[in-house]
Amino acid sequence: MIGWIKAHRRSAIICGLTLLVPLLLYLNLVLSAWGMRTDYAAEIDRLAPRIARLEGVQQVEEELRESAGIVQQRMSRLVYPASAERASVAASMQTDVRQLMTDAGLNVSNSQVMPVREEERFDFIGVKLTVAGDMASLDRALAELADFSPLVIVEGLDIWPTRTRRGKDEPEVQEATISIRLLSLRSVI
Repeated sequence: MIGWIKAHRRSAIICGLTLLVPLLLYLNLVLSAWGMRTDYAAEIDRLAPRIARLEGVQQVEEELRESAGIVQQRMSRLVYPASAERASVAASMQTDVRQLMTDAGLNVSNSQVMPVREEERFDFIGVKLTVAGDMASLDRALAELADFSPLVIVEGLDIWPTRTRRGKDEPEVQEATISIRLLSLRSVI
C-alpha cells in the first residue's frame, strides 16, 4: 500500500482529500451543534430570572387581585371614572360645589370651569368660584369640601375683606369675598 502511495502520489493525495472532506464536514457539524448548545444555554440563563419572577407573581396572583380591587374601590372614591365625559364631569363638579357653597351659607357670585389639563393618568378638572360670606360659613364650606367625594382639592384660595356698614349696636361680623380654585381628578385609564 505504501508502495502504491509512492508510485501514485497524485492519486493518493486526491483520495486522502476525498476522505478528509467528510471528516471536516462532520467536525463542522459537531462544532456548530456545540455552539448552538452554548447559545441556548446562555439564553436559558438569561431567561431564568424572568421565569422565576413570573412564577413568584403566579404564587401571589390572588393577593394581587384582591389588592387591585381594593385600590380600584379607593380610587373610585377619589377620582371620577374614565367612563364619564370630561364636560359632564366638569359641569357636575361645578353644580355640586356651587350647591355645597350655598348650603354652607356663602353667596356664589361667579363660577367657571377651567380648561382641562391632561396628564399621564389623570385629567385635572378645575372650577373657579367667587363667593362671599362670613368666616364661619367659609369654615363650614371647607369642612364639607374635605368630605366631598370624589376628592376635591383646593388649588388656590384668595380672601379679601368685604366692607360693610354696621350700626352702633350690631355685632361685628367678619365678611369676606373669596376666590377659590378647586381641582378634581378624572381617571384616563
